[in-house]
Amino acid sequence: MRLLIVEDEKRLAVSLAKGLTAEGYAVDVVHDGLEGLHRAGEGVYDLVILDIMLPGLNGYRVCAALRAAGHDVPILMLTAKDGEYDEAEGLDTGADDYLTKPFSYVVLVARVKALLRRRGAGASPVHVHGDLRVDTAARRVFLGEDEVTLTAKEFAVLEQLVVRAGQVVSKAEILEHVWDFAYDGDPNIVEVYVSALRRKLRAGLIRTVRGAGYRLDTGR
Repeated sequence: MRLLIVEDEKRLAVSLAKGLTAEGYAVDVVHDGLEGLHRAGEGVYDLVILDIMLPGLNGYRVCAALRAAGHDVPILMLTAKDGEYDEAEGLDTGADDYLTKPFSYVVLVARVKALLRRRGAGASPVHVHGDLRVDTAARRVFLGEDEVTLTAKEFAVLEQLVVRAGQVVSKAEILEHVWDFAYDGDPNIVEVYVSALRRKLRAGLIRTVRGAGYRLDTGR
């Protein structure tokens, strides 16, 4: 999943990005409200972490503009301000949750996961296809009775395939959701990770659809 951090405190933004990347998310970072609005408006993010006190355009206005444009991406607001009126203002503009600085990183990660689960409400976080079982909430993978250990990036690639099992997912779509926008390396990196997944899981589980992308074989 791909997250956007809009935070002008650069050390904090970098720290959050490193931590969330280690959790397996693709993370993009911008430092002002106008750029944040532009990026979030592209519609490629699964969640936005949005500071309120931003140069160019404050977080309230960014949030309100996104909602007015019809974007329903979950928004977690961060601020150094506190008090119930500030929180109410943030929620009234369309934010989904609110966290006051200084905050615990563990709490932030828990809030992020809760918002992502809420967005997928109605869909089970556990995907079962034959003897493959993928728990996207716990980030665990089982093949039969055996748990398979994946790296964060391997899991992120598999997640893109498993949530759309039976459908073709293009290399560009995987890159978009698993790697951040600053990635300018070889797009064939996706093939490297798919090959790793085939070795760790089962060779025929992920099919290559020539010229189109990859499809998780559901066994049907």
